Amino acid sequence: MFSKPLLKATIKQNYIVFLIIIATLMLYLPIIIYMYDPSTQDSLNKVLETLPQGMIAAMGFSNIGADLIDFIGSYFYGFLILLLPMIYTIIACNRCIASHVDKGSMAYLLSTPNKRSKVARTQSLFIIVSITLMIAIVTIVGLVLSNATFPGLLNVKAFLLLNLGSLLLYYAVTGIGFFASCLFNDTKNSLMIGAGLPVAFLIIQMISDVGEKTEFYKYFTMFTLFDADKIISGEGFIVQFIALLAIAIVMYGLGFYVFEKRDLPL
Repeated sequence: MFSKPLLKATIKQNYIVFLIIIATLMLYLPIIIYMYDPSTQDSLNKVLETLPQGMIAAMGFSNIGADLIDFIGSYFYGFLILLLPMIYTIIACNRCIASHVDKGSMAYLLSTPNKRSKVARTQSLFIIVSITLMIAIVTIVGLVLSNATFPGLLNVKAFLLLNLGSLLLYYAVTGIGFFASCLFNDTKNSLMIGAGLPVAFLIIQMISDVGEKTEFYKYFTMFTLFDADKIISGEGFIVQFIALLAIAIVMYGLGFYVFEKRDLPL
């Protein structure tokens, strides 16, 4: 069902990027948690009020709140979780299929007892498992640090839901990247869709957060389906989660289909 040699080779090809992104996340998350201080929240809000409000809103810092979960949700899940793992997923998705076709190594893979379906399943397995592992590490570290630093102050349910939403968002993002990698024969065109769309979605989301005049842009980005404020408040996020999962399933399904059916320059 899966190719163990291909899976091992894919892990070897991507683990350095994975570790770099994890290290960066693990640098920011503890800093953000340690920065939280209920006694200084009013002062921090006053400082933020002196900065350009459009920039603050675009970075997801407009609703810091007074609770630890609001603080983490704004500073970490408002922007950083949307940007850093995306760098990894763009690279990994592009390498999974399109890079092999572009370099000619796909001809070697398919000359072995590996059918196209087996190659696609193996590569999609790696992408899904690796991004799941990344978000799982963030979740565990966040829970441990929050409990150690501020015992009993973290809304654990909301924190877990934030990470579940992040995971579903990246299932959808990697679905787009996987589809693009399966659709094109070269990395240039694969990146144009697999990287271009998620980056464009993120920029549009930032623009939509600037103010009322640009708020309507939220209807043109998939990132609207990950709303940290709604997740924390517990209102209206279930439909968004279902939509993200549906996007992921459709995009991975289309990726499998086009890779099976299209002609390859072997």
